Amino acid sequence: MTPTDPIEASSETRLRDLRPGAAPVEIVARVVAVERREVTRRSDGGRRPLLSGLLNDGTATVRFTWWDPPRDGIERGTVLRAAGVEVREFRGRPEITFSWKSHVEPASPVELPRVSAEELPPKTVRELAPASEGFRLRARVVRVQPKSVTVGTERRVVHEGLLADRTGSIAFSSWTDFQLSPGEAVQISGGYLRSFRGRSQLVLDDRSTVSRVDPGDLPEPAELLLSGPTSIARVEDEGGGETVAVEGIVVGLLPPSGLVYRCPTCRRSVKSGLCRIHGQVDGQPDLRARIVLDDGTGALTVNAGRPETERLWGITLADARARLREQPDPSILEEQLLEALLGRRLRVRGQGSKDDFGITVQPESIERVEVDLDAAAGELSARLRGGS
Repeated sequence: MTPTDPIEASSETRLRDLRPGAAPVEIVARVVAVERREVTRRSDGGRRPLLSGLLNDGTATVRFTWWDPPRDGIERGTVLRAAGVEVREFRGRPEITFSWKSHVEPASPVELPRVSAEELPPKTVRELAPASEGFRLRARVVRVQPKSVTVGTERRVVHEGLLADRTGSIAFSSWTDFQLSPGEAVQISGGYLRSFRGRSQLVLDDRSTVSRVDPGDLPEPAELLLSGPTSIARVEDEGGGETVAVEGIVVGLLPPSGLVYRCPTCRRSVKSGLCRIHGQVDGQPDLRARIVLDDGTGALTVNAGRPETERLWGITLADARARLREQPDPSILEEQLLEALLGRRLRVRGQGSKDDFGITVQPESIERVEVDLDAAAGELSARLRGGS
């Protein structure tokens, strides 16, 4: 990014103070999300480059649009100083527009406004949404674990987990290692919200502040992780959840289940040796079970990975590959897996998300529930007598 003219020193506007329709302003902010695309000009049908994404300065998170951006684009995490910026309204919220009139140049992270946690209003988990900005949150760390991800050509570690207070729970991802441990009570400021799989997620980076606090009335992790199951209908109504607990009968499997092959780079399923991201690859064998669970009020899909599939099936990956050598038809393995699971009652806990196909749970635990047939028959009989 090469600025055309240097920006003279002036007082900048904090993002939380932006007002649509105001005179062009100057801002200093970090790019926290960015996407490049092209749009078609109505005048001549030509293609025009466009960057869009989110900016954050610690006081708020604001959408931006950048017409005719630098040829090399801009990377997530870059701090910008921009003058001559227009502020418009998008869906009732301020949105920043960079145009040919704007002067943009790189800035140092130390130029970002300093915001103390005490300046920010407190919010509960229930009050958080992608529109939330400039807040502090007091919550309990329920779980956290590191995960290696690819960002462009770079491998980075992101710490993912779950936070909770008395009003609810929310997933988080942190690009900075704050040395969080399960069970700790923390106060967080400088985070921002994004939507992931239809649910809000809190994102932390090196601009965020995390401090340990007295837990007070914050719930213990066990209160969330050991709560009883709820109906699938309620999970559907709520659009999923970070700590879903359901119990039901296995009524089917969705393909691909059984023995599958995954891309060695992104771990997506491959078909005929083709990964939709990395092309022709040498797929690595794996086991999975896409279980359809029904509790009488509704049905959902449970994406069981290899450990859970092996435990439920009683067959290891090595066993499955040996069976495939004897009968080289993967559909037979899927039929055998379905035969082993069909009709079982399972209790599942994990993160549930909703899309056009319904609710899908990424399980943290799957337990078999033994059914007392005599007791179940007695309960059914009592219900029938009570309804007659």
